[in-house]
Formats: sequence, C-alpha cells, structure tokens
Amino acid sequence: MPNTRLLVLFGSQTGTAEDVSERLRREARRRELGCRVQALDSYPVVNLINEPLVIFVCATTGQGEPPDNMKSFWRFIFRRNLPSTSLCQMDFAVLGLGDSSYAKFNFVAKKLHRRLLQLGGSALLPVCLGDDQHELGPDATIDPWLHDLWEKVLGPHPLPLDLGLSPPGIPWPSKFTLKFLQEVPSTCSEELCVAGTDPQGPPSELQPFLAAMVTNQRVTGPSHFQDVRLIEFDITGSGVSFVAGDVVLIQPENTASHVQQFCQALGLDPDQHFTLQPREPGVPCPARLPQPCSIQRLVSQYLDIASVPRRSFFELLACLSCHELEREKLLEFSSAQGQEELCEYCTRPRRTVLEVLCDFPHTAGAIPPDYLLDLIPLIRPRAFSIASSLLAHPSRLQILVAVVQYQTRLKEPRRGLCSNWLASLDPGQGPVRVPLWVRSGGLTFPKTPDTPVIMVGPGTGVAPFRAAIQERVAQGETGNVLFFGCRQRDQDFYWEAEWKELQTRGCLTLVTAFSREQEQKVYVQHRLRELGPLVWGLLDLRGAHFYLAGNAKYMPADVSDALTSIFQEEGGLSGPAAAAYLARLQRTLRFQTETWA
Repeated sequence: MPNTRLLVLFGSQTGTAEDVSERLRREARRRELGCRVQALDSYPVVNLINEPLVIFVCATTGQGEPPDNMKSFWRFIFRRNLPSTSLCQMDFAVLGLGDSSYAKFNFVAKKLHRRLLQLGGSALLPVCLGDDQHELGPDATIDPWLHDLWEKVLGPHPLPLDLGLSPPGIPWPSKFTLKFLQEVPSTCSEELCVAGTDPQGPPSELQPFLAAMVTNQRVTGPSHFQDVRLIEFDITGSGVSFVAGDVVLIQPENTASHVQQFCQALGLDPDQHFTLQPREPGVPCPARLPQPCSIQRLVSQYLDIASVPRRSFFELLACLSCHELEREKLLEFSSAQGQEELCEYCTRPRRTVLEVLCDFPHTAGAIPPDYLLDLIPLIRPRAFSIASSLLAHPSRLQILVAVVQYQTRLKEPRRGLCSNWLASLDPGQGPVRVPLWVRSGGLTFPKTPDTPVIMVGPGTGVAPFRAAIQERVAQGETGNVLFFGCRQRDQDFYWEAEWKELQTRGCLTLVTAFSREQEQKVYVQHRLRELGPLVWGLLDLRGAHFYLAGNAKYMPADVSDALTSIFQEEGGLSGPAAAAYLARLQRTLRFQTETWA
C-alpha cells in the first residue's frame, strides 16, 4: 500500500451509511489506496488534526438528529473553543444519506460540511445528498459523486507510477476468511454467544433481550386488503425502559425455505461450522456473529438474502463469475452505463439477493464462501414505534405492524422480511421469543404540564400517538387532540373502543377521516382544514405541539399545506408569513414528524 492514508468515518442508524463506507473501502483497495473505516464514535476525534484525507458518511435521523454512533463526535466537533485552524491540514468530503420527505433533509451532512470548513478543512467536493426517495435510491446521487471524488483524491494524492486502478474484472480480496471446522462444536456454546443469558446493562444490538411474545392479533377486518397486527411482548426482567416516542428494534430472520434455497444455490452445507478471520489487521469481525457459527445460522440470522442488491453486489458477482454469458450480463449491470438496465431488472421489481443468485446459477455455484460477507449485507434490525405506555401496560411492550406484501411484475409477491416473520410467529402454538431492544425515537413530547398536543396519525402512523395518549392520560393531561384516518370504520379503525372510552372521559378529542365511506375521499388534511379555528387556537394561543406520523409519499406535504392555509385563514397571515410560522414551529420542535417510505 502507498503512504496515502484515507480514513472513512461513518455515522449510521440503520446500517446504510456503514454499507456505503464499506463500498468506499472496496473502491479504495481497487486503487491500491490504504483505507480505514470506523464508526465516528469509535474513532479518537482528537486525532483528526493528523489526518490528511477523510471522507465522512453521515445519515440524518428524526428531526435532523445525528445517528447514535456519532453523537459524541457531534458534541466534540461543535465545541466553541476549537481553533479555526484545527483542521487546516485536512482534505475532506461529506456524503450524506437522508430522506427528502423530512423537513431537515440531510441536515447532519450539511451542518457537518459547514463546520469542517469553519475549522479550516479543505472540501474536495460539495456535500453529497443521497435521497431514499429517489427512484434509483441514494446511488443516483452517490455514483456520480464518487466518480468525481476519486478524481479529486488521486489529484492531490497521486498513486506511485507502478500502481494503478485494478482491472474491474479482478475480484478484490475478501474481507474475511471462513475457516471450516472438522468437528461440530457443542450447540450450547453457539447459543450462549447470541442469547446473552448473563446480560450486562440494558439490552442492545450486541445483546438483545429475548422477549416472550404474548399475543399476535390481526386488527384489520377479514376482508381488508392489508393484514395489520397488534403484537405484545412480555419484557419482565429485561431492564428495558421507554417513554412515548421511543422505538423498539427487532432482529428478524430469513424463512427456512429461503435458507434452504440459498444453501442449495451456492452448494453450501448448512450443518458445516466455521470461524471467521479478518484478512487485514484492525478489521473487526461482525460483533453479533457468534464464533464458531454454522452456515445454517449465518444464512438464517445474519445474511440479508431478502434485500434488494445494490450495484456493488453485481460488480463483485461479475468478478467471481466464470460463466461467459452470465459474466457478460453481470458486467453490464455493474457498469455506470447499465444503471437503467439494472433498475429495470432489479430495483423496480424489487428482486432479492436470493432471486438474483437463482437467476445466475453457474455464478452462484462458484462463489467462494469467503466472499459471503462481502457480497451480502447483514440483516439490519427493523424499528417500530412503540404503541403502548409502561404507565398503562407495566412490563409489556406493544407494536402495530402492517405486514408488508405487494405485487410487482414478478410472479412471487414481494414480502417484508421482518413484518412477515413476525406475522408467522404464533405464541398459541408454544413459546416464542423475539430479540429486541429499545432506543430513543424521533418524536419527543412536551414535559411541561397542560401543554396541548395535536397528533395526526393516519393508518399505522397512529401507533406512537397511542403510547403518548396513554402516557399523558396517566399523568392527568387532557389536552390531547387526535386526527386519525383510515379507509373504513369497520375494517381498519385501530383501537376504536379505546379512543371512544377516553373521549367519554374527557381525556381525548378524536377527529376521524374514513376515506372510502363516501364518494368524495376524505383524508386527515381535510379534517384539519374543517377544524382550522381549533387548530389555530391551540397552536397560537395555547402553545400546542403538533405531531405527524405516517406514510411519506403525499400525506406530509398535504398536511403542511393544510396548516399553511389555516395560518392564513384563521391567523390572517400572508403566504410568506404563514410559511415562516410553520418553519418556526419546526425549528422549535413544536412541529415534529415521523414518516417512512
């Protein structure tokens, strides 16, 4: 390796930023560049003054917050006493990952870019703003940005004359080697690594709590198009604590049939055990993966074979292929010119890793096991808004889960990994335990007494508001206004009896919108406009907080438009003044959103 030191630091909440960082490591290795990848909070931030070249890969969470694994770094880098020349020797670039449906789109990346400039750093490129909402995903922005990045990196930091870009058809060395064991270790040793029978501190991703599933109940009508489940867990003795607005992380598994299909496609023995060893010093093995581990367990609980692969998957697959026709097609998909073809084959129909491997059987059968963790991402935990309060349901945790299933042009329906796995579990047939842990969510509710809250939660977006209402009612707060929308009263009106009972007690003002019960569709934004005087009075006169949760496609923009109209009609504000009023609510966290694609 040449002396050029490239450092990639990431802040990742769901793993996407870490995946992009690993892509940077691979591309750096192809260019014979030394490259280290670390989470921001695991890197000694005082050492930044000695780094010549740093790429920051940062996600934005919630209301413009940094991910959990970069919060310590975030506090340090914004210290006021840092000299303005602290980073004057450092060239840097910032790659952001966000969702344009949120008001503070890529806020962390933008703010970090500005701060690094203030501290004397030299930006190689403008900040990259990856967007989950783009049809091609974040790669639509990341691909051209990375092309420009390598040109910049190799300008001020040129390669020695005897080194150059490795040919695309040559596979880079695998990150790990799998050392297969001749003897099968005891099952007990493997189980102990995962279950965490002697927990140290609160449950976490490294040591989740195996919660007993108590109930798994469908709460939509039998004729309703969507299966939605209310699932309850017993968290007695877990040390888990949460408040309204927090989320639970659940670690799902692949189905047994998919695991079997995958092992057959790659010619793997599911009962074979192995240990994992990094090829390079300083590269840690995945912390959650037990050592030793069976192929069965690796594929079932760790490899996300149900995910939609990214372009780097096809790039490595092409390098590993020895079949001329399959290799030619894979090279087409992995090239920048083949982006539309890849989108048509893979992204739009949501074709999974497993299905791609089955489409290229000769290539799949020749994949060396060492490359499994380079090729396939680890299963990431899925986050669900907690739909209950400990004040109302002690030692219990409830979630509302829409079972994801939809049709594309592919024959087999697309199914969400975690939601379908959860739906398949039946505690009535015997004990069921699910690995979970809790973290702070994107919604924070007012701590000051008598502050009203207006909550807009159509569909399953109502889940965090049920927790908030239960918590506030238990604390004696009655200023709770809920706008709930669904299709039909008798099919998907979640917690109808509970809301009506609270309304009778004077603890809740409930406003409903049943979109399919009349010829003209009625949504929550229409109900907001109808009750404009109430909304304006609560916000402007009583200092209410406004919350919105649900699907990101149209609803957030429609609700924001409805609020702007209310500010103009009821508050007498001009168009620009109404927009400024809404922006002020967002800036002071009196307007918070939690949306998903």
